[in-house]
Parts: sequence; C-alpha cells; structure tokens
Amino acid sequence: MTTFRISEAAALLGVSSDTVRRWVDAGRLTAERDEHGHRRVNGGDLAAFARAQVEQVDGGRSSARNRFRGIVTEVIRDAVMAQVEIAAGPFRVVSLMSRQAADELGLEPGVVADAVIKSTNVVVEIPGHERVAGHV
Repeated sequence: MTTFRISEAAALLGVSSDTVRRWVDAGRLTAERDEHGHRRVNGGDLAAFARAQVEQVDGGRSSARNRFRGIVTEVIRDAVMAQVEIAAGPFRVVSLMSRQAADELGLEPGVVADAVIKSTNVVVEIPGHERVAGHV
C-alpha cells in the first residue's frame, strides 16, 4: 500500500502542508501515524479525496475534464496570434490563440484564468522510472 507524508500529499494536491494538516484534523482526509509518529496518508484515500475536490470544482459543465486554474504570467501578442502562459500551481500551461480572443478575454499578467484542456493524446509517466527502449 502506497502512503504519503503530509508534505507529499500537499504537493500532489497543490496546497500547503498546513492545509492538509487542517483537513486531517477536521476529518476531511484520513491519516495514520507511522512508527515514528509522523502522519501518513493512504494513497487510495488521497486519490478519492483528490477526485472529490476535482468534482466540486468542475461541476460537469463541460466535456473537457482537464482544468487548471492559475494566474496569467505572460502574454505575447503579434498582429494575428497570442501566446498566453499560465502558472497553475507548480505547472506551466501555454496556450496559442487568436489575438482577438486574448484581447476579448482581457488576458494580461496578473489575471486569474482557467486553462481548460481536451486532448486525445495524453502521455503518462511515472517519476523516477526510465522508459524501456522500444516501448512507449
């Protein structure tokens, strides 16, 4: 069974360790103490909690299920196109769109925006594991 330290759970959820501790103390998230007295969160419990958090935010209003709320950090415009960069927690999301769309949305550094992504090709990797040659 995979378990996570409070700090690891916080990093995976994109919140502070203090927030995870408050959730555990309030009974929203279950944690057990290890042999050293440190709180550990069961991986299955963390996955269920993360899924519930996503369902609260998403609300089923869109067929796109990949939604990242963040802050616009850069907008580069030319005559026709705009490149918009959003920092969503530790993630960098870059979008190319028409300049007209960027202007109509009022996209500038400091604006809060959602990057909503619908993709037919998603690569999943396991951190720390190298790919085997010849296998994708």
